[in-house]
Amino acid sequence: MILAFYWPESRVVPFAVRQWATGLALEPEGSHGHFPVKSEIYIGDVFGSLKPVFVTITSGEAGTAAYVDGKLVKRVPSFIVSNRDLTGQFVVGGAPAFTYNWSGQVKGLALYDRDLSAAEVSQSFLGWTTGSKPDSAKSAGLVALYLFDERRGNVVHNQVDSATNLLIPEHFFVLHEQFLEKPWDEFRPGWPYWKNVGINVVGFIPLGFFFHAYFSLLRKTKQSVAVTIAFGFAVSLTIEVLQAFLPTRGSGMTDLITNTFGTGLGVMAFRHKAVPALVAALEARAQKLTYARRDL
Repeated sequence: MILAFYWPESRVVPFAVRQWATGLALEPEGSHGHFPVKSEIYIGDVFGSLKPVFVTITSGEAGTAAYVDGKLVKRVPSFIVSNRDLTGQFVVGGAPAFTYNWSGQVKGLALYDRDLSAAEVSQSFLGWTTGSKPDSAKSAGLVALYLFDERRGNVVHNQVDSATNLLIPEHFFVLHEQFLEKPWDEFRPGWPYWKNVGINVVGFIPLGFFFHAYFSLLRKTKQSVAVTIAFGFAVSLTIEVLQAFLPTRGSGMTDLITNTFGTGLGVMAFRHKAVPALVAALEARAQKLTYARRDL
């Protein structure tokens, strides 16, 4: 997440800009914590090289247009960002409610309360790249200008209105981190989400397998299946609660569900008919070794 506007009362991100692979994604109103309900705009190959890139996003009655280095690359008439979407708390370099940081560098940032024309975008690009930044007194509609040139202190000053300066925390933290976030809010379309789900399931299969063996064979516990699954749930819950206090980790119910499911699979694996036969064979071999030692 490169930047995001956040409404803490309703936990809604009305508008956000994030990097996806080498492209740029614009998320419209309706994104609850992670990803939008409506479709998003994707501009590919924006960060294809290591050189700085100048991105301009304009929106008005004609829709939303995206420019890269002063040139129009995409226009979507059905995608409109209103002034209301650009209100609330403003977060740069990360997401407001979960750990989703951007590792790039912001060289400068300007926000206007009006739609810019293609000619203005081109002039702005030439101005920024030649060292001539926007003049807050002469630029019509300019409401925020961050130059990121302080190089000291913990404040990024808004050259237009000091009431909206950006504050840099001494230590990284998530502004409004979620505690045991709901699965439907955690859902992220794409392979990384499902890969994480698979890792959490597979990671708890050994726990279910070996602790069920412990409870059923050594402790002779009644209802060993239920006890093992409850134990896996408790371990997962403890992990998720502790992660709520770690700024670089998230606390969600999805992992709680997948970990418990993995524990159940481990129990089922142990109860497979091949496992008791293997255990019986190992016990018989152990007894033979014991008798052999006694004979010696």
